[in-house]
Amino acid sequence: VALVGTTISPYLFFWQAEEEVEDVKERPKAKPLLRAPEQAAPEFHRIRMDTYIGMAFSNLVALFIIITTAATLNANGITEIQTSAQAAEALRPIAGPFAFFVFALGIIGTGLLALPVLAGSSAYALGETFGWHVGLSRKAGRAKAFYAAIAVATLVGVALNFGAIDPIKALFWSAVINGVVAVPVMVFMMHLSSHRAAMGDFQLPLGLKTVGWLATASMAAAAIGLFATW
Repeated sequence: VALVGTTISPYLFFWQAEEEVEDVKERPKAKPLLRAPEQAAPEFHRIRMDTYIGMAFSNLVALFIIITTAATLNANGITEIQTSAQAAEALRPIAGPFAFFVFALGIIGTGLLALPVLAGSSAYALGETFGWHVGLSRKAGRAKAFYAAIAVATLVGVALNFGAIDPIKALFWSAVINGVVAVPVMVFMMHLSSHRAAMGDFQLPLGLKTVGWLATASMAAAAIGLFATW
């Protein structure tokens, strides 16, 4: 469940959808596809290539993480990582005395990349729920609640660093929660994307619909298995 939770995370649905909406608003000639179906082909091509490239890089990074930890930590009998220092040890054969420095750079870079997405997607979800003005393209004065939510989410994330929470366990359990919560979100998404009243001529084709429901069923089975064997 944790593995699939890191791959199909609910917050990504909100982030991706809202960024597509903002992209339409920011480009003068762009319009919602239901109103301008002639724009569908180039837009779908852009989204498809963005997805392919993003998935390729993310899986490549994951593969190298697995190979590196297997060849270093696991080869030396270390099968459980409890601290960031232990994780950094995986880089020692390559980076030597600079292992912790390289690991720290990676953590900082990951944080700078993930923080806007995590905090932003939370703010988007809250904003859409309560009807706030949302969007990173808006000035702070025109979306006060939205930016306040981002600030609060960021501060909560910073505060967690000063608590007694084990970061490794926090990463694991947050991935588990993501894997469980993703199931109803995916069910709703599959229903919506197959609904003609909402999608018009852009309903999912049979192939994607089949793959989508199979992925949803797999996620649900993993979540059910988790609770059944708790």
